[in-house]
Amino acid sequence: MGWSDKQNGELLRLAADSFDVLLTADRNLEHQQNLTTLPISVVVLVAPTNRIESLQALVPELLERLKAMPPRRLVHIGV
Repeated sequence: MGWSDKQNGELLRLAADSFDVLLTADRNLEHQQNLTTLPISVVVLVAPTNRIESLQALVPELLERLKAMPPRRLVHIGV
């Protein structure tokens, strides 16, 4: 999408224009950004590492949560 040079708040605003939910493994995001001002939900994937092998275990819960994710919600999935 050409966003590789975007960071932090700018990246979140761009995501809010194109997506309903932002998935991240950044556990500090909620402390760095004011997420209540964005019309997007944020799911923080919490796993021992951010390698695909660790994150795959979170997919069933993620898919279930995404079915009814309201706007502007912060959800942690995992450990």
